Amino acid sequence: MELVVHKISGEATDRKIVLDDSIFGIEPNDHAIYLDTKQYLANQRQGTHDSKEKSDVTGSTRKIKRQKGTGTARAGGIKSPVFRGGGRVFGPHPRYYGFKLNKKVKRLARKSALTYMAKDNNIMVLEDFTLETPKTKEFRKILNNLGLGNKTSLLVINKADENIYLSSRNLPNSKVLRPEGLNTYEVLNSKKIIIVESAVKTIVEVFANIK
Repeated sequence: MELVVHKISGEATDRKIVLDDSIFGIEPNDHAIYLDTKQYLANQRQGTHDSKEKSDVTGSTRKIKRQKGTGTARAGGIKSPVFRGGGRVFGPHPRYYGFKLNKKVKRLARKSALTYMAKDNNIMVLEDFTLETPKTKEFRKILNNLGLGNKTSLLVINKADENIYLSSRNLPNSKVLRPEGLNTYEVLNSKKIIIVESAVKTIVEVFANIK
């Protein structure tokens, strides 16, 4: 697939770049996408929820009434779940939600996600640029020039650039990642993926090194 390289002003240059079909043109696997997205979202969960069961509640353990003859159900103690302030039955406890996923499945899922974006013409190649100072206004201007505005976008840069990162982090619909950080969820959650020119080759190298 061949794409035109754009300037940060939004204008098209006379240069074109070819996207590797082994990454941007494979046969997509929807189940791999599902598994990788599920794992990503599971890893975002803190799992710190907790509740007190009968043995955790502070209170007396004495029998609050006699066993028989009251006309009501028997009750062993005030900490019983049937009473106000008692323990919770089968309540949540801290746990880890993550699960193992093979590297080959992850690689297939991410290639599939990039393929879907490429097929829908939602990938744009941008000339390499940098910002002298971290300014959200300047970064927003670039997005507006590219016709993205408030659309959800993902910018893939070749190497860490603190000014670009700081300029974008205050925009809720904008995300900046390096090729090593590409994941299925972020790719498919974006309306448009902007890849800087030098990062295209790095993406190919990163996926080639994932065994």
